[in-house]
Parts: sequence; C-alpha cells; structure tokens
Amino acid sequence: MKNFFDNTEIAFQLKSDSELERAYFLFKMIAHQPLVRIGTVVTNFAIKAHLPVDGLIRATVFDHFCGGVSELDCMKTVDALYTAGVCSVLDYSVEGKETEEQFDAVVARTLKLIDFVNEKEAIPYAVFKPTAMGRFDLYVKVGTGEKLTSEEKEEWERIVFRFDTVCKKAYELNVALLIDAEESWMQIAADDIVEEMMRKYNKEKPVVYNTLQLYRWDRLDYLKELHKRAKEEGFIIGMKFVRGAYMEKENDRAEEMGYATPICASKKETDDNFNNAVHYIMEHLDTMHLFLGTHNEDSTMLVLNIMEEKGIAKNDSRVWFGQLYGMSDHISYNLAHKAYNVAKYLPFGPVRDVMPYLIRRAEENTSVAGQTTRELSLLSAERKRRKL
Repeated sequence: MKNFFDNTEIAFQLKSDSELERAYFLFKMIAHQPLVRIGTVVTNFAIKAHLPVDGLIRATVFDHFCGGVSELDCMKTVDALYTAGVCSVLDYSVEGKETEEQFDAVVARTLKLIDFVNEKEAIPYAVFKPTAMGRFDLYVKVGTGEKLTSEEKEEWERIVFRFDTVCKKAYELNVALLIDAEESWMQIAADDIVEEMMRKYNKEKPVVYNTLQLYRWDRLDYLKELHKRAKEEGFIIGMKFVRGAYMEKENDRAEEMGYATPICASKKETDDNFNNAVHYIMEHLDTMHLFLGTHNEDSTMLVLNIMEEKGIAKNDSRVWFGQLYGMSDHISYNLAHKAYNVAKYLPFGPVRDVMPYLIRRAEENTSVAGQTTRELSLLSAERKRRKL
C-alpha cells in the first residue's frame, strides 16, 4: 500500500484559513528551541504571578492543542471531528496533584467522564494517568520493593481501590479505558495494578488498556511475558503503543544515579523496537487489541500493510489509531477518510491547570527530530493550495 498522508486538503478540511495561519505560526514558534524555552519561562511566570494571560493563551496555544475547559466545552470540537470520521478521547490533562482529596476528586471526575463517554458514540475511550490516582513517590517505593510504613500501606490500598473503582465502572458500562504510562521508575507498580485490573475485567473483551512506551528497550519482552500470563489465566490484553514522552528525564536520571538507561540507544533502535512490537501484537489479535498512538507515518503504514496482508477489515474494532489533537492531522484525517478507526487525544481542563501539560508537549516537539518540520511543510503546502 502506498503512503497516502500527503493529501493536505483532507488533512486540514476542518481548519478555517485563520486556524491554518495560527497553526503555521505556532509550529514556526515551536521550531525555534530558544523561543520555546523563553516562552515556557514567561508563561510560568505569568501564571504564578496571576497576570491576565488566560485569554491570550486560550486564543493561541490552548485552542490549537486542547478541546476546551470542560467536557461540555469540548463537545463542539468532538462533534466537528466526528463529521470527518475522527473520534475523540477526552483527556483531563491536569498534572501535578499530590493530596488525597485531589486524587479522590480525579476519581469522581473520571467516573463522570465514563458516564459521558457511555452516551457518546464519538468518544470510544476514557483515559487517566496513574499519578492522577496517587503519589508518584509511593509508586516508586512499591515498585522497588521498599518497606512501607503502615500509613503507606493504607495509602497504597486506597490507590488500588481508586483504580478498581474506575475500571469496574468502565466494565459495567462497557467503556474501554486507556491508562497512560509514565516514568520508568514508577511504572513497575503501575503495570502491576493495571495487569490485575485486566485479569479482573478483561475476561470477555479488553476494557482496560495499559500503555507501552517503546523507546524503552525492555517493553517488548514485558509484552511477551504479559501475553504468556494472559493466555494461561484467560484474560485479553488491551495495549496502547507509544514511543514515549520522558526521554531526556529518563537519560538524565540514569546518568545521575549510575544505572543503565532504559531508553533505546538511537532513534533507529527505538523505531525497530516499536515495529517489532507491532508485528508481535498484530500476530496475536485473537488475544490482544491495539491502540496505536503514533505520529510516525512509517509505523502507521506498517500496521496498514499488515492489515491488508491478513485481510483485516479497516474498521476492525481490535485496531485503533490515535494522534494528539493539533498534531499529525495528515495521518488522522487521511486514515479516517479511508474508513480506519481513528481517535484524537483531546486534552481539556482549566487553562492555567493545563499549561504544564502544554509546555511539556511543546518541549517534546522541539526534541522530536523531523516532527515540527513535517507539520510546517504540510501546513505550507495547504496554504499554497488554498491560495491557488
């Protein structure tokens, strides 16, 4: 199958001329690393000093990369995407919470979101992050086998209970639930809880999906071991594949603490690892379902070619493709145009609370070779096409 992602008319069909210009301006800014760093410092300062910047942020970076400030605020975007055959995954992207009250509030919010998703055909998945349910440091302690105090044991039980509460609700309403991956040193404990939830709720079909960050060289082995346990114990695996979002942090910590980095040594090794995992899961769709979260055209084409070779229907519910809202529209909309299952990750939340997420995304974009350049070339091509 030939790559068909160059059709910019389809890719940007929902963007007005002014939205196209805004996207071009934003990616031009992101292409300059010093500007991203300066912008990050200025934005953080403005928010901490309570300067009136919400309107400016909302009109530029927020509206490009986010769906809205609440679930209902997102619906205009969700409905628009769905007219082009693109579904949405509403992602409450408020980070850095640390108190029990905040964790319980996230659970309540996620339960409401699952109700919301249950009523909307255009929203096939709910999603949450492990550290939205409990303290990062406690995941680290549990994962490394450190002895817990009696208070910490109770705190850990509350985290497991929060996971179970959310997964049970998803199971009862038949809503698929994506659980994001985070830093490697907390992920061991998170993986164990998610596996337990799969064991409990994925007997008939995958309700609970874990996430593999395949810039980690150990993840394919982990998938194979998990698959072995799933076959022995009779549960189905739901898995989202991504390359990963914490590369610099992972490498810096490994160097600082004197252990081997969990990150692949090169981009090629990461790509090979990702594609090997794709081959593995596509060979076992009878017991595993895939949500392919990637902005990489080659990896996307790999899955499309395997589907074609195996005679797998384009809309087969076992294979979904996902990209972040505001990025890689050329992949999302062209896939949807060909009738594949596609969903955009749609971050939402109060403007100030979502800014740490947006800053992290901007920094990631500057560090991903070729990503911003590709976005700019496609936006330029569409600007020229419209002028002609």
